[in-house]
Amino acid sequence: MTTQGGRRDTRFGRLLRRGFTDPAAAGRFLDVPALAGVHDDQLFLDALGATADPDLALRGLVHLVESLTSQDERAVDGADNGAQTLLDTLLTAKPLRDRLLGVLGASEALGDHLARHPHDWKALATYESADLHPGLPDFEDALAEAGDPDALRVAYRRCLLSLAARDVCGTTELAETAAELADLATATLRAALAMARSEEPEDAAVCKLAVVGMGKCGGRELNYVSDVDVIFVAEPADGADEDKALRAAGRLAARLMRICSDTTPEGTIWPVDANLRPEGRNGPLVRTLSSHVAYYQRWAKTWEFQALLKARPVAGDPTLGREYCEAVAPMVWQAAERENFVPDVQQMRRRVEANIPVAHVERELKLGPGGLRDVEFAVQLLQLVHGRSDGTLRSSTTLDALEALAAGGYVGRQDAAALDASYRFLRTMEHRIQLHRMRRTHLMPEDEADQRRLGRSMGFRVEPVAELHKAWRRHAASVRRLHEKLFYRPLLDAVAQLAPGEARLSTRAATQRLEALGYADPSAALRHLEALASGVSRKAAIQRTLLPVLLGWFADSADPDAGLLGFRQISDALGKTPWYLRLLRDEGAAAENLARVLSAGRFAPDLLLRAPEAVALLGTAERLEPRGRDALTQEILAAVNRADDPEQAVAAARGVRRRELFRTAAADIVGAYGTEESPVPEDPGPGVDRVGTALSDINAATLAGALRAAVRGKWGDELPTRFAVIGMGRFGGRELGYGSDADVLFVHEPREGVGDEEASKAAFAVANEMRRLLQLPSADPPLPVDADLRPEGKSGPLVRTLASYAAYYQRWSQVWESQALLRAEPVAGDAELGRRFTDLVDPLRYPAEGPGEEAEREIRRLKARMEGERLPRGADPTTHTKLGRGGLSDVEWTVQLLQLRHAWAEPGLRTTRTREALAAAHAAGLLETEDAQTLDEAWLLATRVRNAAMLVRGRPGDTFPSEPRELAAVGRYLGYDGGTGEMVDDYRRTTRRARAVMERIFYGA
Repeated sequence: MTTQGGRRDTRFGRLLRRGFTDPAAAGRFLDVPALAGVHDDQLFLDALGATADPDLALRGLVHLVESLTSQDERAVDGADNGAQTLLDTLLTAKPLRDRLLGVLGASEALGDHLARHPHDWKALATYESADLHPGLPDFEDALAEAGDPDALRVAYRRCLLSLAARDVCGTTELAETAAELADLATATLRAALAMARSEEPEDAAVCKLAVVGMGKCGGRELNYVSDVDVIFVAEPADGADEDKALRAAGRLAARLMRICSDTTPEGTIWPVDANLRPEGRNGPLVRTLSSHVAYYQRWAKTWEFQALLKARPVAGDPTLGREYCEAVAPMVWQAAERENFVPDVQQMRRRVEANIPVAHVERELKLGPGGLRDVEFAVQLLQLVHGRSDGTLRSSTTLDALEALAAGGYVGRQDAAALDASYRFLRTMEHRIQLHRMRRTHLMPEDEADQRRLGRSMGFRVEPVAELHKAWRRHAASVRRLHEKLFYRPLLDAVAQLAPGEARLSTRAATQRLEALGYADPSAALRHLEALASGVSRKAAIQRTLLPVLLGWFADSADPDAGLLGFRQISDALGKTPWYLRLLRDEGAAAENLARVLSAGRFAPDLLLRAPEAVALLGTAERLEPRGRDALTQEILAAVNRADDPEQAVAAARGVRRRELFRTAAADIVGAYGTEESPVPEDPGPGVDRVGTALSDINAATLAGALRAAVRGKWGDELPTRFAVIGMGRFGGRELGYGSDADVLFVHEPREGVGDEEASKAAFAVANEMRRLLQLPSADPPLPVDADLRPEGKSGPLVRTLASYAAYYQRWSQVWESQALLRAEPVAGDAELGRRFTDLVDPLRYPAEGPGEEAEREIRRLKARMEGERLPRGADPTTHTKLGRGGLSDVEWTVQLLQLRHAWAEPGLRTTRTREALAAAHAAGLLETEDAQTLDEAWLLATRVRNAAMLVRGRPGDTFPSEPRELAAVGRYLGYDGGTGEMVDDYRRTTRRARAVMERIFYGA
């Protein structure tokens, strides 16, 4: 026989399993006489266990039944037994049971309302279609019988009771619940205005008053507990005096606000907030329509137009309310054209975050990073920028607007879906928090019991608190990431700055804009635009968003037509690639970077057209950073090892080289490398050194790949002799330009046990095979390998042993070879052998006590001979960057003579890099500051001109282009936005000064 204690223990366990946190108290409540008919019913107990807070639901039900019982006892004979009716219905009607217990378990405030007005439970017992999805007329009918403000408060709570029941039971989803709350607020405002008019009929007779909903009420996305933002607009009734009408309208508006906002024993409905009106709380409560319009035209700030995005007539004179919205709408959709509009909106969001109390930051669902405001501000900013020309975006409801932005291609589908899901989650959390005590808050509760109830109300039942926090963190992180991606995208500000009507291009508007922007062939450009943007596909929609901005960026170049043509070619090549247009629309400065690269000349676009997927590098400055020799060598060697034959191996190495050349050129063009410290004081230079280093590293890694391919093709994993490639000239100095050859020496040393003849044959074969592989026909840029600086030049053997080099240099070396060896640096192959080679040549290039007078005279004779014989016929010596007056040769020979003279005593001069040696000479007192600066400036400028010529024309050149557009493109690269004459004059002036320094120091003039 079960004991009483055993029965209680069994019940205790059942209640714990159903989610009760205080089973003992729950047992006492279940045993109260008022629940005698249901306390052991399993369906009833299961329904309690399904609520957010079973303890709260049970306690609320007991209070409701006791209140009904008390009323029954006071009722006259023959009255219905309300308590018993409720209990009987709970046992037989599952929908009522779920609704009533669901509300009681989620909202202590609504449970208190039922305890005060117990018969209101019947509002949950009807199941007409209007009850499941009521509209504004249904709410108006439900409030119509309220004869005074307290009755209105009771009727409002009764409606709210049904609305909350549908919400917590899942009959309505978030957007429907928010819309119903807004409709209920609208009906309440109308009822309150009707009461105010009935109290003051004389005021009502002399004015027309319209109430315009703002904020979440206007957007039909209201919270359970929120200020209801409104603006009042009034006009005199027929024949009435305007001043008198405005005073009357002000009294009606004030009375409406008090009816809704006052607190009585029946509580309050919600505060009515009119502070979004012109001049805020300092301005008149009510204005005429013309006064509103005048204010917005002259005085309104950016945030006020953002607020007007949600304006909607909700009560009062419908015609006047509609006229108000029609009057302000054009100004809303022109707001993005205001100066600094996008930065102003962004700054406003930052101010909101900055003003959050420190203690609340970690608990904020609404205002903090990753909160609801992040979604709302991002959506509104995108609406205001793009909605000027796309009417589909002009929704006042956040989720509807987000859906429209995704449909129009302004936001990626995945991003929109993620924002939608996170916004719904966060708003649902906010609703559940507010519903508990019907208080306005958007902070995560601190009490664990409150968090447990919140987690259960969100569907988390195993570990509700932990699961809730995990989901919250995930959604907040997603919102913040997408907010920063959308809200701060550079394209937004550019689109906002377009003139009215340009954000979407008609044929006529496009032609006019193309002509105005200086396109040489507007007809061809228009054909490109039509091919890119015509149709109804999502791709075309995104292109229509991008193109107006891109056209402006192309126009800010020397050759807009080439930029647009390149964009069409890239878009055609990547048209079916989903990430391409998404990258340009969403990520960083990708679109602007692409526009600048495509319109800067032929070199970078040609590289990109051969591998269009490299456009992904343009998304951020970090992706344009050079990768470094070790990383590139590792990647290329891995690709070579995977190839089936040497030809495939070198093709793979060339593919990596092509991508890296594009990375370097693109970064150079968009200025991602910034500026560098000049080796001499007070003379900052551009990123020439980093470009030279990047290009040298790329070619060194490619040679390493070609060497590995040549060896694997015949000898497998190991060549019979150690083999190293020594970089010479600009290659060894890490100063390569885009069109430079790779000057090299080949050195080998037989492995132990291998004869000299076998080793030499292997070394010669591998050197020739490297050159053959690198010369194979290919669409990739060539890498000419020049070994003419070897001993005896073209007449000497292509490869020598280290001992042969030592014997030659000891016996036959000439002064020009010592000078050439100043640039010698190992670049590929056996690192130890390369180091031993540089150790071998150090005494030649850094001769003790200097080269001597005869050697210096020979160097000067060679330089003079080169100036007289090697300058191309017809070339202008004042603009030839390599051999002309004050050009690269003048600076480099001057620096190299100083190295030959003093490097034996000044370690800083023992470098292969021109600018480093120049800095060391200055530091050692061998050059005056002004002379060092003059030589450095000339070297930098000549190097940049050579690089610019290659970037613009796609082929090497040592002088300025003669074609006007190409010359203008070189000017843009060098920072000359005006005429090219100034650029050439500056070049001549700079190099003339350098020549004077060179003649004094090098020739001793």
